[in-house]
Amino acid sequence: MRHYEENQQANDKTNVWIAVILTIVVNGLVTVLFFMDGFGDGDVGFDLTILPMMNAIFNSFTTVFLLGALFFILRKNVTMHRRFIYAAFTSTGLFLITYVTYHGLAESTTYGGSGWLAGVYYFILITHIILAIVIVPLAVLSFLRGIKFQITKHRKIARWTMPLWLYVSITGVLVYIMISPYY
Repeated sequence: MRHYEENQQANDKTNVWIAVILTIVVNGLVTVLFFMDGFGDGDVGFDLTILPMMNAIFNSFTTVFLLGALFFILRKNVTMHRRFIYAAFTSTGLFLITYVTYHGLAESTTYGGSGWLAGVYYFILITHIILAIVIVPLAVLSFLRGIKFQITKHRKIARWTMPLWLYVSITGVLVYIMISPYY
């Protein structure tokens, strides 16, 4: 039994390191893109503004997949829960690809609204950005603990991961809806 516990602790240290490395890579890449204004003049042969729409679509799918995962785990259907989590990670991965592509090729778009709506927009945007940074290690660690059947540790972190990830995916769509007239 002691060997099993030591193996589980070593396994979790690996999980943490993977989460740390992926967090640094993903958040580092997004940070670099935030501070630069795309490569070239944005003329790549197609309308780049389709990419933010794709971001919103992928975020919408992520929301649906996360809600499906939550639905099935509450009914103790682990197989379907896993399938929906895999789908959520897939749609999030596709989001990341389109997000990095857009911000690597195009200049940043500024919000053109004013008044109280601008306040709402910036509140949603700032909370979205902060929690998107936080969700990377939480989602990776939750995923790794889940697929390695570290159920107790998975449940502890997933209680935080699920609502935060849902918030990030929903607010990503809201940010797109609010800024889309200004592309």
